[in-house]
Amino acid sequence: MKKVAILGVGSWGTAQALVLSRNVPRVFLWGRPADGVENINAARENQIFLPGIHIPENVEVTPDLEMALAGAEMVVLAVPAQAIREVLDTIKLRLPAGSILVNTAKGLEIETGMRMSQVVEDLLGPQARECYAVLSGPSHAEEVGKRIPTAVTVAAFKKQTAFAVQDVYMSPVFRVYTHPDVAGVELGGALKNIVALATGMTSGLGYGDNTRAALLTRGLAEMIRIGVALGGDARTFSGLSGIGDLVVTCGSPHSRNHRAGEMLGRGLGLAETLQEVGMVVEGVHTTRAVYQLSRQMNVDMPICAAVHRILYEGAGVRDEVDYLMKRRKKHEIEEGAKNITGW
Repeated sequence: MKKVAILGVGSWGTAQALVLSRNVPRVFLWGRPADGVENINAARENQIFLPGIHIPENVEVTPDLEMALAGAEMVVLAVPAQAIREVLDTIKLRLPAGSILVNTAKGLEIETGMRMSQVVEDLLGPQARECYAVLSGPSHAEEVGKRIPTAVTVAAFKKQTAFAVQDVYMSPVFRVYTHPDVAGVELGGALKNIVALATGMTSGLGYGDNTRAALLTRGLAEMIRIGVALGGDARTFSGLSGIGDLVVTCGSPHSRNHRAGEMLGRGLGLAETLQEVGMVVEGVHTTRAVYQLSRQMNVDMPICAAVHRILYEGAGVRDEVDYLMKRRKKHEIEEGAKNITGW
């Protein structure tokens, strides 16, 4: 592969440009002038979103979308999930024939509840499935940019597409596994942000490791429950895009979702929290979309419902923790208990 275009000049788009620059002669990183493209070019560093890391000379940062896309064999979507439809609508007539489309956004579309592959198919048609892939997993941009060993997974409808993406991303410090479950990988990356908000809230309240471990474990149970209902394979959630991403997002200072939750736990309002974080907090949007889906599909998601009440209904964080602790008694493995000898 000789040319790749990355759409989105935030921290993750920039980190991916650094990864791909090791294997691809020409990498184009596109952003709007308001994103500071001119300053990035001049400094050869994304001083706002990924400071302290030099951008190689074979990465061209440009506000010119036509230039970025022309002749690209792979196009990477590194914009927030809620911007995917707008970006796709802008580029759909400019996409080079046969190019691979890699989504790296982790979220669901609020208005429709669609996964990103469904948004792609909605705009580009069913033939887009052949060239679509999703890259996900525990991969904070700050660490990827510093070449700290990282492992992710890439899922695609067509195995040749997954293999091609794997080949172009792989390096001694960036390991890529392949996966056939597009729905599960997309959902894992989106759903874990809700749990990260919840764990952040309990940190803001001053609670400790026991509370975090409980939320991680029960949060994973909720992820699997809704994930399977929405078409994912339960096994996928035990992998990198499920529990792997869940662990890193719920306990890292790099996590925007955890940081936002912590501010909310300390008593800040949602608007003030989002302004303080200064970047998109996908979990805020995902909570809204998933809460609506869970109600429509009658899937029990008490943690998601509690986070929704805090974000959108004015509920207190401590009150919601108390509510979760006082719910009716249950088996941990629910329906599975009836299959255990003696129960």
